[in-house]
Amino acid sequence: MYSLVNAFTPGPGNILALNTVTKYGWKKGAPLFLGIFSGYYVVQIICAVFVYGVNTLLPDVLGIMKYVGAAYIFWLAVHIAFDRPEKKGMERTASFGKGFMLQFVNVKIYLFGITALTGYVTNYSTSLYVLIFFELVIATIGTIATLVWIGMGMAIQKVYLQHYRFINIVLAIILLECVYGILK
Repeated sequence: MYSLVNAFTPGPGNILALNTVTKYGWKKGAPLFLGIFSGYYVVQIICAVFVYGVNTLLPDVLGIMKYVGAAYIFWLAVHIAFDRPEKKGMERTASFGKGFMLQFVNVKIYLFGITALTGYVTNYSTSLYVLIFFELVIATIGTIATLVWIGMGMAIQKVYLQHYRFINIVLAIILLECVYGILK
């Protein structure tokens, strides 16, 4: 549930993809979209290696990271509940490099990957292969979410702008349930 909510909520990659497809269309925006997708997978593998390294070198830190992750999800829930849509300038070019580099500065997906592993996976396994597998699953969910944002284009933007308060509150409540699931 946490992965779905986090992947489908507005974030830098989803918003940039939405704005790009709205302005340039699929064909001209494709290089940027491929950059976003590729960067997502690379960042999630980095997260898996980070969590594995922390567990190997400092095993007690994972227990603490679980609470840090829960606090981040709580903050995200509050932020989403009170968030309003913003009008931002459009990117002038839709390049692979811009999409790829966006993911390396996209704090949301780092916290997403690390929180998902420490909150839900490391209780069962800390194998590097298992961690990488789940991060690849997370990256795939994120890619699918971005594709949905691209596919819906203006339709999502219009619906979201009309009903953003209700949508944000529902998403925040779901995230609070995720916090409960981590801490119980």
